[in-house]
Amino acid sequence: MTHGVAVSNIMACVLAGGQSRRMGGGDKTLLELGGRSMLEVVLDRLQPQVGDIVLNANGDPERFAGFGLPVVADPVGGYAGPLAGILAGLGYARARHEDISYVVSVAGDTPFFPSDLVARLCTAVPADKPVIALASSRNKLHPVFGLWPVALADDLRAWLESGQSGKVLAFVDRHDSVEVPFDAETATGLDPFFNANRPDDLDTARRAMDSLPS
Repeated sequence: MTHGVAVSNIMACVLAGGQSRRMGGGDKTLLELGGRSMLEVVLDRLQPQVGDIVLNANGDPERFAGFGLPVVADPVGGYAGPLAGILAGLGYARARHEDISYVVSVAGDTPFFPSDLVARLCTAVPADKPVIALASSRNKLHPVFGLWPVALADDLRAWLESGQSGKVLAFVDRHDSVEVPFDAETATGLDPFFNANRPDDLDTARRAMDSLPS
């Protein structure tokens, strides 16, 4: 079996919306981090890794206009969680990019994810069959950071529209998948998949940003 898909066949989907209940509502990705928005920090880390990027967010897309990226809403209702955002990315890729075979999903509230995320995920999947790759660290899966075959878009839509679980791993269990482990420590001292869910998490991320060399 030949492993690896070309990064040129990958599109990234940043899950930038969400309800942000634990942060008090609103768009946590637009909160300040190191003098910029958290989404800017995420995009600065992602853009060197992949050519095409789309943002997934519901509501008025104009609030993201300054980023110059397409914004796609969840294609299914009911706040189906990150799987709905992943489906949005898969649908966008299939409709507009015939050469895109995989979409990598990235959480918009995780500013320190690995700089080799996309390359490592691409290397982990076979070139000749659709396999999902999920990132992990410290023996914990991070299913929002995954590589998703565009070929699974119809199955994912049917799964969500039939009212099945919105939990990512419940869907993943239906398909072949591989875990890709990443080093647990980074320059910040935080897990690379540390995410800012709550105000105190954001404070932690801000301190970590301040500790990085300028």
